[in-house]
Amino acid sequence: MTDETLTIGTYRYDTTAALFDGSVGLDGTDIVMRTAATLPEIFERAVRKDEYDIAELGLTFYLRLLESGLPYVALPIFPNRVFRHSCVFVNTHSGINGPADLTGRTIGEFGTYDQDSGVWAKGILMDEYGFDPAANRWVIGGLEYASPPFDFIPHPHPSNVEVTNAPADATLSEMLDAGEIDALFSANVPQCALDGSPNVARLFPDFEPLERDYHRRTGIFPIMHTVVVRQDLLDARPDLVREVYDTFCRAKDQAAERYRRHRRLYQVQTMVPWMNALIERNEAQFGPDHWPYGIAANRTALDTYLRYHHEQGLSPRRLQIEDVFAAQFLDT
Repeated sequence: MTDETLTIGTYRYDTTAALFDGSVGLDGTDIVMRTAATLPEIFERAVRKDEYDIAELGLTFYLRLLESGLPYVALPIFPNRVFRHSCVFVNTHSGINGPADLTGRTIGEFGTYDQDSGVWAKGILMDEYGFDPAANRWVIGGLEYASPPFDFIPHPHPSNVEVTNAPADATLSEMLDAGEIDALFSANVPQCALDGSPNVARLFPDFEPLERDYHRRTGIFPIMHTVVVRQDLLDARPDLVREVYDTFCRAKDQAAERYRRHRRLYQVQTMVPWMNALIERNEAQFGPDHWPYGIAANRTALDTYLRYHHEQGLSPRRLQIEDVFAAQFLDT
């Protein structure tokens, strides 16, 4: 018989699979795992419906709500990380052949101006190529299904940045394919690109060497999402929440160990040719823990993201790591 029941809302990743299948659990606590078809659904249920004790939440979603009294506080758990040179798509007839050609263009984004992937993509382009978001027109809409901007978060942006909504019946994927927008900053690969449309290409077609070089120079593996816990639970049961953090760590480590163990079998449990070589290259570049949790190993990435968030007009003040994460976890 358990003493406590915790409801956790998150996507099912390698990093969280052990929580879903029960191979990693919490002594004396019954964990109820919940997910959804899309990540924004999880975010909305956390923000609007208060469904979870602990939830995955996009960093920008959390930061936009931080000063309005959100009843959650962040733990340094990062289940979703993606390098973002690869997330900028262009219409091949737009004349965009490199970052400098983005100036003065109409660019789409899913759901909100500066979602997590957009914060990183804009910030990297600003740092590395002199990109200026204010020199463009931004169109917000649904990626594959027509939808208005997310209505469960604020939508801040600088007054000198032009942001409009996509037509009510339009999708950003279709608009990119048709040339109605010149480019798209997207967390997901648009279907038109997956279908091989000749009208769509990546801004950086050979993105992996660029992303690897970026990591070598900066040490940053971009973080998209964090995990938040109800403040009242943290206040009442700080030891329990620390155990939850450790449980997320063990689930992530179990997934990493599975990849290490399967090197012996050339990763034959996957259908990806040369997966073993990829795992070995990644270990050589990232070291044994290529997906770290905690503050110390992620301080540069987190501080860079907070700088980007402020520079892009999403935070009214330059937040520090200590403003964002639960004080009990600043030593991790």
